[in-house]
Amino acid sequence: MTTLKIILYCFSFLLSLVVLLPLIKKDFWIFRVFDYPRLQKFVLVSIALAGWLVYYRDSTLLIDWGIIIFLGVTLIHLAYVIVPFTFLGKTMVDRAEDSSKTPLNFLVSNVYQYNNSFAKLLALVKERNPDILFLVETDHKWRDAVITLRETYPYYIEIPQDNTYGLLFYSKLPIKRQEINFLIDKEIPSIIADIKHDNQTVRIYGLHPTPPVPKENKFSTDRDAEILMVGKMAKEYNKPCLVMGDMNDVAWSYTTRLFLKTSELLDPRRGRGMYSTFNAKKILFRWPLDHYFLSSHFRLVKMNVEKSIDSDHFPISISLVIASKDDSDKMTADADDKELADEKIEAGKNGTPL
Repeated sequence: MTTLKIILYCFSFLLSLVVLLPLIKKDFWIFRVFDYPRLQKFVLVSIALAGWLVYYRDSTLLIDWGIIIFLGVTLIHLAYVIVPFTFLGKTMVDRAEDSSKTPLNFLVSNVYQYNNSFAKLLALVKERNPDILFLVETDHKWRDAVITLRETYPYYIEIPQDNTYGLLFYSKLPIKRQEINFLIDKEIPSIIADIKHDNQTVRIYGLHPTPPVPKENKFSTDRDAEILMVGKMAKEYNKPCLVMGDMNDVAWSYTTRLFLKTSELLDPRRGRGMYSTFNAKKILFRWPLDHYFLSSHFRLVKMNVEKSIDSDHFPISISLVIASKDDSDKMTADADDKELADEKIEAGKNGTPL
């Protein structure tokens, strides 16, 4: 057996693990973390399949052809997952056609708590001039460093924390109602803020749940439950609303797909691109972790991944308008998925793996 074939066997075996693990519905981190690199897996599977077809397409061994067939099926599956987040996919959120409407502009940024490039963040805020600014991973040092934002954003919710889960929310528009919640963990806050725009109340849900990684939380139970709890709140609100923040989950994961069905919110990425925000420092390990999910009341003006502020996340901005009432169509949630969402939420409250 040649060295190249041994390498292909080992490479194909490792790829089969990282492809199959996320298909197992377990909440332990090793099963969930491989949800993230779908595009990277697509590239690696393509390389492995090309290697087999170039060098061993004439092989008579059943195991070789089994590997080739498996890699081919895997490539089709990964393409099926990825295509919706390209221009080939169907959009969920329509483009705004009425240019006379005043847009509502948002900027979300995971600043990375240990990052000291405060000036870069402030410069970006000044340049983009959003109506709503949401900063996560903000400790007291960050709150003090950006306190001048209060001059431009007189309405704010500040929850600085030193555990990488602090939140800072700034608004040019009056906050009519606000909540600070600790839905799953008393150390992990989330917010609800109602603002007035275009003569309508817009409800904003801002969150930053824990990721399923060994140093943070070995299970995705808490993350999934918090995301789905917020999704149920958005569904019950049934008025213009959006969910935003660093979700520590990718747009194509099982949890995010369940969240969309449960909440009836829409993903503006669909049919446009991945808009990957993490990891800003490692181009080969990059996927979308920071999100906006919108009710059907909104139309998209533009969405952008912004330039680096020396965090491990890129900031992401979005500009929206509220559609006319008769132009807003609501999606219908699947009853079975809603029941499953309830089970995951209850499991998260009880602290048990799903």
